[in-house]
Amino acid sequence: MTESIFWRNADMPYVELRRVEDGRKVSYAPHSHKQWSIGAITHGISTFQYRDDLYPIKETDLVMMNPDWVHTCNPVDNQPWAYWMMYIDADWLTQLRFEAGLIPEKCWQDIHQPMIKLDQASNQKEGNNHWYSLYCEVVEVLVSTEADLLEKQSCFIDYITTLMSWFSDAPQTDVDNASAPQESLSAVAEFLDQSLATMPTLENLTTLANCSEGHLIRSFRRQYGLTPHAYLLNRRIQKSRELLQQGIELVDVAQQLAFSDQAHFQRTFKKLTATTPGQYQNNRS
Repeated sequence: MTESIFWRNADMPYVELRRVEDGRKVSYAPHSHKQWSIGAITHGISTFQYRDDLYPIKETDLVMMNPDWVHTCNPVDNQPWAYWMMYIDADWLTQLRFEAGLIPEKCWQDIHQPMIKLDQASNQKEGNNHWYSLYCEVVEVLVSTEADLLEKQSCFIDYITTLMSWFSDAPQTDVDNASAPQESLSAVAEFLDQSLATMPTLENLTTLANCSEGHLIRSFRRQYGLTPHAYLLNRRIQKSRELLQQGIELVDVAQQLAFSDQAHFQRTFKKLTATTPGQYQNNRS
């Protein structure tokens, strides 16, 4: 079994993933990272030594590490455990937190919460195990061969921004009047409306809106109720209904609307409409 699997994307240099399937096969001396790190325990139990404190950790726990804070995680009595670790560039995260109004200056501030546990998360308004479940969904999107770049960027940035706000126990408020200008957001929406057959990137959209990635995603969600990627998917499915009504084959619809393949189209269509494209085209439920 491979001890570690790493994921990187040149278009998202601010985040890196590491998957360890069997934690018994890796052993750490005390160490630190330059990045802010957040990990999800996906199986078994372990111990988390974070500076002078020792925490028992188990499946569904999230652990967090500030840059340059010494820590280690190791097996308990050779019992199996597995985890995903996410390393996030500290300068990038500082910029995101500052633009969201969560820190007063563009200077790194430590996050002093070391863990999010199941019983803790269940006491919050987000619901039982909210942050762990969302973390796993983000990882699934990042490593997916089906997800395009815009989906990966939107999913990751949306999660991290919301999590940072939760840590600060503060509403999300941008330092520059809380939102991108309406005309900029309208231009982004119009661009997405014209991009049903292409693969726009978040860089395309931020250039158009003249703002940062995090700022655009927050502002666009406030205005339209969806992230830019979710908005684009919704528009593609709306268009697919028109094409299906015209009798166009499912595989051709998928190709025309830039889905990775017919299966990807079918899953997305069912997720947004609660029926399959075949059932919709044949007018049956």
